[in-house]
Amino acid sequence: MTSTSKQKIEQAVVITGGGQRVGLALALALKQQGYEVIVSYRSDKPGVQQLKQAGVITLQADFSEQAGIEQFINELDACCSSVRALIHNASDWLPESKASSPAVAMAQMMQIHAMVPYQLNLAFAEKLKLKGPGDIIHMSDYVVKTGSQKHIAYAASKAALQNMTLSFASLLAPQIKVNTIAPGLIMFNQHDDEAYRQKAKAKSLLQIEPGAEVIIETVNYILTNRYLTGSCIDLDGGRSLAR
Repeated sequence: MTSTSKQKIEQAVVITGGGQRVGLALALALKQQGYEVIVSYRSDKPGVQQLKQAGVITLQADFSEQAGIEQFINELDACCSSVRALIHNASDWLPESKASSPAVAMAQMMQIHAMVPYQLNLAFAEKLKLKGPGDIIHMSDYVVKTGSQKHIAYAASKAALQNMTLSFASLLAPQIKVNTIAPGLIMFNQHDDEAYRQKAKAKSLLQIEPGAEVIIETVNYILTNRYLTGSCIDLDGGRSLAR
């Protein structure tokens, strides 16, 4: 376990996949708001050091194997007495390719997007109930509505994650609220050229790159709304309508 503190904390917001991009921005924002934050990361990146400097607890976790899931559960259990929110942000984006087996692609996508949230939700349900109301937030994708010719396994696994929102919302009510955020374009990568950026922005009605702030705003809305569960918030700038 790598953390900024060896003392067990009373309550934490847990974010999987928080070492870069949206996860990193969300972790830093919630920490600044006064939450104790615990983040999982797959490999060491500059963002992990940034999290440590901000006082965020960081746990290295390889979710590709069952042993990695179990190790994370044990380490998280040792870190905090209760969980305020469990935010499933860890993700991978594997396209169909002649270079890789379809069986491997589907197994890998289902592992990170369905198997990990499924097990963590069950493992930490009691910790989420302790100080209630607790929140589980699944980070899905707008492609659940449209499918994807180049990322079939990815889209299917995100659909599985989104469906679990319904099951867990019913199972864990009223002590725990369970909701989904389904983003479209949020942030470009540094290597994306201007032509690609313009083409991508044109796919939505609002035609902007909104940045991580819209995820932060939506997470805060879910955390503070006492009457929202089993719902999916489409955060795609009207992309599904523009199609």
